[in-house]
Amino acid sequence: MIDRQHLRIVKAIQTQGTVTDAAKSLFLTQSALSHAMKKLEATYNVPLWEKEGRRLRLTQAGHSVMALADRVLPQFEHTEEQLKRFSEGKQGILRIGMECHPCFEWLLKVVAPFLKAYPDVDVDVMRAFSFGGLQALHGYDIDLLLTPDPLKLNTITYTPVFEYEQVLVMHKMNTLADKPFITPTDLANETLITYPVEQSRLDVFSQFLTPAQCSVKRHKTIETTEIILQMVAADRGVTALPNWLIDELDDNANLVYRPLGKHGLPKTLYIGHRKTNDALGFVEEFIKLACDVRA
Repeated sequence: MIDRQHLRIVKAIQTQGTVTDAAKSLFLTQSALSHAMKKLEATYNVPLWEKEGRRLRLTQAGHSVMALADRVLPQFEHTEEQLKRFSEGKQGILRIGMECHPCFEWLLKVVAPFLKAYPDVDVDVMRAFSFGGLQALHGYDIDLLLTPDPLKLNTITYTPVFEYEQVLVMHKMNTLADKPFITPTDLANETLITYPVEQSRLDVFSQFLTPAQCSVKRHKTIETTEIILQMVAADRGVTALPNWLIDELDDNANLVYRPLGKHGLPKTLYIGHRKTNDALGFVEEFIKLACDVRA
């Protein structure tokens, strides 16, 4: 029978590359680790590894066990973390993943009343640009996913939070500011500043430039919204952001925005969560608060 220790061993060998290093990472002896894996291989009469020089490579059967480890081990860790916090008298931790990078300021409006209502609950936010949101949600690495581009999955439910429009933001003296709306060819001589995300995940490319087979003079990436806006305010380029973000700026005197296309680029922000019962007890309450806080 496959147990959790087998999954931990397979994961460690795949990560570390050798039995010796895997054993060290798990605080096991090399003989104990080898014995456990040989027993599993003997049970099903199938090899899980092949030698490739000094390192080990998964067989097809090994990849099957590895896939199970990737799905199950995060769920073990998630539940153990919750149990630990319960034992400490705390309700738990709500982990939120963000695929809407400019939405962090809006999220703070939701987190503040949530923390007040649940003083024993912590909130953690992941907004790394390499972050795979849906996979993390399905794999129990996060509890909620904030995204404008929901990908359908039978195990995930999406709740719409608010609607907005993705617009082109520019310096007020930019020649494009004289136009009622922006066409894809208008950006041919512009420097476009975006977050460091692949173009297929950027609406200004996937839903505006690429379908029209157009591009920009230069594409520059910056991680923080604040610096992007400062660059645009200094007339160093243009950017595509939600209209509400610009409207809420304390100082936007040098910035203007125009619709992307004659009919604009409408978007909806969603919160995704697993369809399983709310074991944390406060996921639904967070979603209710989020729906009450409009951008």
